[in-house]
Amino acid sequence: MNSIQNEKNTLDELGALRRRRHLPLQFYDFILLFVVTILLLVFSPSSETSFAIEMCAVHFVLAALSVYLCRYLVGVYKQIWRYGSPSSYIKLIIADTIAGILYYALQLLIPVQNVAFLRAFSIIAFNLLLALGIRLLYKYLYEAINKGDIRFKFILAPLRVITGLTFAETKDGDVSGNTASNRRIRIAIVGAGQVGVMLADELFKNPRAAYIPCCFVDIDHSKIGREIFGLPVLSGSADITKKLAELSVQEIVFAMPRVEQERLKELYEYYKSTGCKIKIYDYPTMQAAEGGKRHLREFDIEELLFRKSVHFHDEKTSAYYRDKVVLITGGGGSIGSELCRQIAAMKPKKLVILDVYENGAYDIQQELRFRYETSLDLQVEIVSVCDKAGTEKIFCEHRPNIVLHAAAHKHVPLMEHNCCEAVKNNVFGTLNTVELAEKYGVERFIMVSTDKAVNPTNVMGATKRMCEMIVQSHSRSSSTTTFSATRFGNVLGSAASVVPLFKKQIMNGGPVTITDKRIIRYFMTIPEASQLVLQSGCMAKNGELFVLDMGKSVRILELAETMIRLCGFEPYRDIEIIETGLRPGEKLYEELLIRTEELDKTENSMIFIERDTPLAPDELKEKLNVLRLALESEVDQVVKKALRSVVPTYITPESVNTDAVVEKTLEELTV
Repeated sequence: MNSIQNEKNTLDELGALRRRRHLPLQFYDFILLFVVTILLLVFSPSSETSFAIEMCAVHFVLAALSVYLCRYLVGVYKQIWRYGSPSSYIKLIIADTIAGILYYALQLLIPVQNVAFLRAFSIIAFNLLLALGIRLLYKYLYEAINKGDIRFKFILAPLRVITGLTFAETKDGDVSGNTASNRRIRIAIVGAGQVGVMLADELFKNPRAAYIPCCFVDIDHSKIGREIFGLPVLSGSADITKKLAELSVQEIVFAMPRVEQERLKELYEYYKSTGCKIKIYDYPTMQAAEGGKRHLREFDIEELLFRKSVHFHDEKTSAYYRDKVVLITGGGGSIGSELCRQIAAMKPKKLVILDVYENGAYDIQQELRFRYETSLDLQVEIVSVCDKAGTEKIFCEHRPNIVLHAAAHKHVPLMEHNCCEAVKNNVFGTLNTVELAEKYGVERFIMVSTDKAVNPTNVMGATKRMCEMIVQSHSRSSSTTTFSATRFGNVLGSAASVVPLFKKQIMNGGPVTITDKRIIRYFMTIPEASQLVLQSGCMAKNGELFVLDMGKSVRILELAETMIRLCGFEPYRDIEIIETGLRPGEKLYEELLIRTEELDKTENSMIFIERDTPLAPDELKEKLNVLRLALESEVDQVVKKALRSVVPTYITPESVNTDAVVEKTLEELTV
């Protein structure tokens, strides 16, 4: 009860404070209206009519009642005018227009000396002009002081007295010799469009902002040489470095949300030569609509290295997952957690996250709960897919409509030395999940696969190929569940990605290590991979093996060299690049996934279906028995030999890493 009373008292105090802050402005409006009335009724009478002081007073009271009543009803005095927007000034104009009509009607209705319509209109219009003028002047002075403009330093004290307000900037000495604006980071905004102007406006209005704009840079000749908010618009010409130095610019901020990826990279490299720190202004239109925040941030190296992410989602995909119970195995992992984010945005009936690693599952649980609160029915279950009884309990309790199977061991070198665990988890964990999906009538089962399953040269790739065979074989025999699998390449941002490793090595001064200077890979972002999985699963009819057109391959050596340069260093001079030799099971190139002559197209031009004949149930059973018998030995080499016998495409890395094969393949993949 006391807390409620305290809250009420606090609100009352805030309301009283707000009313007190409005009093100076209301007083000045009162004075202006009084002066206008006297000028237009006494000192400038018409030839037909003259007004005594007493009659002027009556008209002043009528005009004041009309003006203040309309302004209060429209909410003019609730506006904070130093942040006034066009809508604020429109409100004032509407209020005074209504007030003029009301004033003219009142003076006709009561027994007083009447004022002609033109005279009444002039009183209200002139008063409105002055009211707009003092508000615009106040806003201008406030923003000028925020910018640290020393021309207005001398009026700061009178302005505080006149307005009754304390300028936050003056507490930090913003317009004194040791100015807070001098301590703010001076930035140049590249892009004088709507987003760049919005950024400058936000920074000027925020007295506590860490940044202060100094200029705009643009290539639009209609803007170059002109001013925005009093800031010059410069040309991004060859002498830009000199111009930025003259303005003491410390950082450059890109405010161009729709710029192409290649152009962004060119601009980054160009402005990096100025010696200024480069940042980007995130203005995500879609995210902002969903509560996302705009902010300044460092460049992600991935933005400058790889093709722009392909976005697959459409309303058809969202509609498919909406109001369904969706179970995601491995939901705490890199791919699994992104699948959780995207499914949550599609408004499922329930989202069930299954993972054996509680930390990852907890992190995504907290993220989704913070974002969606009670609007998302979210359950987290900690169990291994190898534990069939534990997993069955979850299927029985939640009765999922859709299963996204992302649980797997994926680290190539580690799985080479832990072959038994790789087969147990990847192969038989998938088998358990597939069988439970059939038993409990799951509508759709979508497995996350990898490009390493194509002609695998390592245990991890071979186990994932075996998983694909399990899924495809069950698609032939199941009468209740639609099965599919989706392959994609290396994922940027995952814990095992090469990009974070290179970043750490560069920041530590090198050397940057690569296994072989000839090695090439395909890359895609985690959201892109997740979108592919969801859309391909939505379009699956049964037993399809989907693959994505991942664009051009990337030479890892060139990737390392580019990253070093983007971090401000020179390869081989500042940061060494050394070869460490191929790791166990690693090959110099991943198979080209998209050979259009061997694939079937889908409605999405980026998604294809591989022509692959599913195994017969008896043949699959025989292969699984071979692996079970091998696992009983608990010897990695025995299990690896068995895996090689059941996966016909499983070959040794040496057979594909020979010079002749490599040169021919690399030439084909990098054309």
